[in-house]
Amino acid sequence: MSPIAMPDTSSSPFSPLFEALRNAPTAPDAKAAADRLAREVSKQGPQSLEDFQVLKTLHDFATNKKSGYERESAAIAFQSFVSILGAPYAPLIMPSLPVLFDLYMDKGEVVRTAASAATKAILKLFPPESTRIVFRQLESILENGKWRTKVGVLESFKPFVTSARDEVAAELGRTLPKVEAAMHDTKQEVSSAAVKCATSLCATLANPDLIPHIPVLVKCMSNPDSVPACIKALSSTTFVAEVTAPALAVLVPLLLRALNDRSMEVQRRTVVVIDNLVKLVRNPNVAATYLSPLVDGVQKIATGAAFPEVRAFGETALKTLLKSGASSSGPPPAHRDITQEALEAITTLKTLLPEELSVGPASSPNGPKNTKYAGLETSLAFQADLVADLVYARNFRDPKAWQRCVGIYMTIWLDDARSSAFAEALLSHYLAIDKAKYAVVQNGDSEEGEILCDTLFSLAYGALLLLSHTKLRLIRGRRYGILGTNGSGKSTLMRQLRDGKVENFPPQDQLRCVMVEHSLQGEDGSLSVLDFIAADKALVNVARSKIRDQLAEVGFDDARQADIVGGLSGGWKMKLELARAMLYNADLLLLDELDRASVTWLEEYLKAQKNVTCLIVSHDSGFLDNVTTDIIHYESKKLVYYPGNLSHFVEEHPEAKSYYTLAATSVKFSFPPPGSLMGVRSNTRAILKLTNCTFTYPGRTKPSLYNVSCALSLSSRVGVVGPNGAGKSTMIKLLTGETVPQEGTVYKHPSLRVGYVSQHATHHIERHLEKTPIQYIQWRFQDGHDRELLEKVTRVLTPEEQAVMDQDWVGKDASKRKLEMVMGRQKLKKSFQYEVKWRGLDHRYNTWVSRDELINKGFSKIVQQFDDLESSREGAGSRDTAAHLVRKHLEDIGLDGNIAQYNEISGLSGGQKIKLVIAACLWNNPQICVLDEPSNFLDREALGGLAVAIKEWSGAVVIISHNHEFVTSLCPEIWNVDNGRVTHQGKAAVVEDVLEVKSAKGSGTNTPIRSRLQTPIASASATPAASGAEDAGGPPVVKKKKKLTRNQMKAQEERRRLRKLRWLSEGGPKPEDTDSD
Repeated sequence: MSPIAMPDTSSSPFSPLFEALRNAPTAPDAKAAADRLAREVSKQGPQSLEDFQVLKTLHDFATNKKSGYERESAAIAFQSFVSILGAPYAPLIMPSLPVLFDLYMDKGEVVRTAASAATKAILKLFPPESTRIVFRQLESILENGKWRTKVGVLESFKPFVTSARDEVAAELGRTLPKVEAAMHDTKQEVSSAAVKCATSLCATLANPDLIPHIPVLVKCMSNPDSVPACIKALSSTTFVAEVTAPALAVLVPLLLRALNDRSMEVQRRTVVVIDNLVKLVRNPNVAATYLSPLVDGVQKIATGAAFPEVRAFGETALKTLLKSGASSSGPPPAHRDITQEALEAITTLKTLLPEELSVGPASSPNGPKNTKYAGLETSLAFQADLVADLVYARNFRDPKAWQRCVGIYMTIWLDDARSSAFAEALLSHYLAIDKAKYAVVQNGDSEEGEILCDTLFSLAYGALLLLSHTKLRLIRGRRYGILGTNGSGKSTLMRQLRDGKVENFPPQDQLRCVMVEHSLQGEDGSLSVLDFIAADKALVNVARSKIRDQLAEVGFDDARQADIVGGLSGGWKMKLELARAMLYNADLLLLDELDRASVTWLEEYLKAQKNVTCLIVSHDSGFLDNVTTDIIHYESKKLVYYPGNLSHFVEEHPEAKSYYTLAATSVKFSFPPPGSLMGVRSNTRAILKLTNCTFTYPGRTKPSLYNVSCALSLSSRVGVVGPNGAGKSTMIKLLTGETVPQEGTVYKHPSLRVGYVSQHATHHIERHLEKTPIQYIQWRFQDGHDRELLEKVTRVLTPEEQAVMDQDWVGKDASKRKLEMVMGRQKLKKSFQYEVKWRGLDHRYNTWVSRDELINKGFSKIVQQFDDLESSREGAGSRDTAAHLVRKHLEDIGLDGNIAQYNEISGLSGGQKIKLVIAACLWNNPQICVLDEPSNFLDREALGGLAVAIKEWSGAVVIISHNHEFVTSLCPEIWNVDNGRVTHQGKAAVVEDVLEVKSAKGSGTNTPIRSRLQTPIASASATPAASGAEDAGGPPVVKKKKKLTRNQMKAQEERRRLRKLRWLSEGGPKPEDTDSD
């Protein structure tokens, strides 16, 4: 642009151009006249806009109510100004925006279209740094405009979301309240446009944890009734990123509404979310500015909430708020004085202004000069606002930003070179001031090795802060073992790293991060193992021969590579994940809860990899000792680093010895006592038995179990061992009724209750993730029995069995009836008889039918269903499911009471979920507890607490685990499952003192209710349940009975009578009459 030419004031060169524009008969003619007008402005210079009143004339055109042509021509003229004059004229054109937006209410559609095109073109002239200034202008128009004008302004906000994302986010605190007010406009068009605008603006939030909740957050602005649902969603969200001012600008109004909600549950969740969010706010100025309005509401809940626990949460949140710097009574936080900053900036601009653009002497030497032109004053005022923002943000490393904010606007007053020099001089001036104000601190790095990542971050659930402002620093080639108590967030950290949700963590294209865990993450389980790996999009360029070799390295022979992925056991799925991770050539390998037995070969592999860094979460102390080079320990919500392996760490911290031993140092589990079994007086009698059972998974040709026979008694402590995929979990599923064998029989005592914890905790609770742990147990046992028993495959009638139900039952009198249901059960000699309700007959015609007769006629599942119902009712029916009692039960199993009562299951860690499943399976007082890989998710301390509880419990226990230490310390009897066959091994030595007490047959001291002395903990002899013998070790000693005297018989009858009366009044198991009472 050439330097300024002085205009000739004797005659206006714009008069004929205005006449041509006013009298243009068509839009193309008006466009041609407008182009000529714009070129004349370019020729005369920017001062011509003021000197010849060009803008004022166009405004008169736009407000002429009598001529639609003039209004349209004015809008077209501004379009030409944008296209010909360009960005340097933007500060001079901006004051015309209100006039153009008013044209949105024009009756003529052509005028509205031209005005819309003009405003869109003008707004495109402004750089991202001018977002604050433009938004203030738009907000003013939004407040004062009519409905079409409001719609146009709301639509004008949205393009900035793409061009100036960060700048829009910084303005949410000022802009969103204005947009929210428009949501409640009486015009539906305005309300709809405001919702769309708010959704678009909120998308600029840099917090990835809030992005999924943007729709519900916007819905809360327009509909306050949806606040409870939004608070519930926030309370179950895993927050990872720092909470900044834009996020608080969106959340604080919502939280203020939620604090005033009448629901105690909403108030509790709100104060918990506030407590968590405040801990993630790192900038104290931001905390003081945005969080102070919350203090009064939180204080009101802390002192006046109806429920004590809600008051406790409120007190905690209030302390956190006050600690952050928020206050309702103190002086308000110092806000940024933008007006003063702009005045200082314009003073600096005028001081550096060249002499030819000033008039008269400066007010002081080296002081601000007086500008020569009114248009220059307007432009400098606009530039001053931009400079103030650049200085406030300390943006001195981007010279292009200074050129966009200063240099480009000076090109119409100076030539290009001098305009650029003016912007550079301004940058140098402020940079010198900043350097003098802030000292530069040099940080050294004494640690050897390439730094893979050095990230400062926080990690939290919506209701639980896990890590607060801690650093993740990883060196290439190191192997880090992560240690921490159960629920501290170890697996959560691994998942967030896998998903790329840890703030400032390098993306996958910079740092290849792969996680290996228990559950297979593939979507298609119908493919073969080889095809499954080859179908991975990340491995499309890997040859199948290389895939085949890698699978063979982890144990997949040719036959197993052809197996279907969905039919693999948990152990083989984990090996498949390992093979895939190796093919990824990962920089960072995340190993979550891998047992040592299944990946022994992995130890040497990891040690040999000098370029692979590993993060390992494992409760196998031997594996950690052999592999790790460093330990990362969770301490007070921080990650603390210790060089060396686990042994070295324990030497420095003896309190961490629980990672080596199974002694519970701080965790105490307590199991409820098991119930009695009717008719079972011997601890060695088989109460659960498999006989010659064979089972094959669908889609497999080879049986997983072949001709298996085994049995359990009340005194059994059995450890099930064997390699991955050998059939351990399959055998247990047959015992517990989860699956049905194709061959063989399964016997179960009619009153037996079995508590089963599967290998994957979510197997039991995956359909109840929206419930809290207490609500889950209340739902499961609310009817006095276990509702999940009815869902077992073995208890669902097949079409063939349903057909049997429709067959006639021929009685002894040749009458024909159809069975409808079983309604009762009572003892009949050594078995049971059942009360049968007949279809179409009244209850008075019910008859008692023996168990054997029902089973022989094909009603075995009906009998089993009723047996399950009765046994479950015997255990759970006597237990009250009040919340405080269920909470106490969960606390006895090691789950924190607050987490049990308030946190949804979906937000629990792996260890917390396994504790919930154990607690649920023990609620109905089972006689047998089956634990499938309990050490997979429990930490060492929790595992020690579980071991102590198992030793003290008087019921039977079956444990499947690769943790050799855990199994051998608890289970003297071992079932070795290998290649689908089971071999029984005698009891090994127990680590405790052996106490053997033998009693005479029929004495009553051998029952599980009266004594726990004959449990396997107290006996080193083999359990004979599998052999079918009632008592091993020789025939019992037969004592000759002595005839009772008459007085002794009377006394015995009196004792029996009193005992029966006591039973009738107190309830409980009916006492048996024996010869020794």
